[in-house]
Amino acid sequence: MRRVRSSRLLVTALTGAALSAAATCGRPATEAPSGGPLRVAAAVSLTEVLSEVAKRWDAAGNPRVEFNFAASNVLARQILEGAPMDAFISADEAQMDRVIASGSAEAANRVTLFTNQLVVITPSGQTLAGTPPESLGDNAVKRVAIGDPQGVPAGVYARAWLERIALWRRVEPKIVPSGSVRAALAAVEAGNADAGIVYRTDARGDPRVAVVYEVPIRDAPAIIYPGVVLTRAPHVDAARRFIAFLQSAAARDALAASGFLPSDTAAAR
Repeated sequence: MRRVRSSRLLVTALTGAALSAAATCGRPATEAPSGGPLRVAAAVSLTEVLSEVAKRWDAAGNPRVEFNFAASNVLARQILEGAPMDAFISADEAQMDRVIASGSAEAANRVTLFTNQLVVITPSGQTLAGTPPESLGDNAVKRVAIGDPQGVPAGVYARAWLERIALWRRVEPKIVPSGSVRAALAAVEAGNADAGIVYRTDARGDPRVAVVYEVPIRDAPAIIYPGVVLTRAPHVDAARRFIAFLQSAAARDALAASGFLPSDTAAAR
């Protein structure tokens, strides 16, 4: 009787283990192979879309992704100071150049992922008195919110565009420099600025602002989002797969739905 009972217990234990293993195989992975999540430093303008892409990445059984969203210049500084990140997705090439020049990433691993477009916005229900973008220089416009043109990519792009159309000198005294493109958006949402220059993707679907002018892609500097796996990445293989996933059909669909443009758009300017 003892032998029979022991055999039954053994069979039950083995069956339970097999069922548990089978169930586990069908679940998405939650951690990178070497332990801990895959850490990705990404431009704050990518917050919503990368959160959506991460759901699709998880559903395919990949390691869990933990994002650090901030202005690209802030992220570049953190990486240079040794922040333990696996990959970096910048909103401009200048910040990516800083990271590569420091030895924190290899130039050969750098890829262009997607592009964006600038728009001029006002608080919802308000408009500019004249015809934009020239009306940004009118006396009726007192404050124009943009990312800090000394480092925040969206602000650097905005200044370059205003200089290109000979408006920067008239608009510069009105500039409200913000720590990120999202901070510039928030200033307009709150009515603390008469107008702002942000990415089209930031203003898209925001009921608190109105898009009064879309900057023609041919008139603005190329807005490029490069990505790279970092040299000291704790999860190199998973980081490479994630960067590749951002170029897949599943990610492209999410990016297009959020208003981001294909990477070849910049080359076609």
